[in-house]
Amino acid sequence: MMTDQYIWLIWSSAFLLPWAIVYAAFPVHRRTMLWGSIFTAPFGLTEPLFVPEYWSPPSLFDLALRTGFDIESLIFCFAIGGIGAVLYNVFTGKSTATVSHEERCSPRHRYHRAALASPFLVFPLLYFLPWNPIYPSIAAMAVGTIATMLCRPDLMTKTWIGGVLFLVYYAIFLTGLEWSAPGYIDRVWNLDALTGLSILHMPLEELLFAIAFGRLDHHLQPSPHAPGHAFGEAHDPLAVAPGFQLHLVGCLQIGLELLLQRAAQHRIAACQNQFIVQG
Repeated sequence: MMTDQYIWLIWSSAFLLPWAIVYAAFPVHRRTMLWGSIFTAPFGLTEPLFVPEYWSPPSLFDLALRTGFDIESLIFCFAIGGIGAVLYNVFTGKSTATVSHEERCSPRHRYHRAALASPFLVFPLLYFLPWNPIYPSIAAMAVGTIATMLCRPDLMTKTWIGGVLFLVYYAIFLTGLEWSAPGYIDRVWNLDALTGLSILHMPLEELLFAIAFGRLDHHLQPSPHAPGHAFGEAHDPLAVAPGFQLHLVGCLQIGLELLLQRAAQHRIAACQNQFIVQG
């Protein structure tokens, strides 16, 4: 039986296999995949916010339990970001297209980037509520999705289908995890702090994360023929709203301080545990 120490590494690395296959088989989507992966990979650095409140995965060099950070989370976020960005287009045979001039110039579409930034504004505020950190993550992505659909109602169908497709994709990997390492989810996830609801051994929170991520991720892709407009925006309120920029920077600063605080707490706890063992 496989030891728990390397399951998180093997499972996160398994997501790289379909990433590599799609990247090789669909050259038209390579740029979008790379940008999606590059954008989402840094979210692996948020792991201290979730360990041990949400889960406590044994990791390479015991980094997760000692520092809150781990290498596996970076691999995981890189892999799901690239696939999530193109999964809808791969499944439907479509490709990323430049937003029409009329749509880019519409008053509603002017706030598309602000809508995409909304999860970063919402999460630090929701994090301080008395609930497990997975819930503000899901809620923040849901807010971003709703805001984006309000700006781009033409993408509503694509958004929902993309979310369902990623949910199915992610559920396959969760099922494979439970099949290859029976009981791992029960041992590693902090199920007592969650709703306790599961579907075929898959915690409800993981499924909610998957559909929320899948609905939002495919919006975070560059326009293929619009240099200088990363998301096909013609007019961007972020570029002319210093107050909004300051608020965004402030929320990111709060998030960074949370991460540093959580990492320090992990180091202190690790030192205390080591002292107790030695004593």
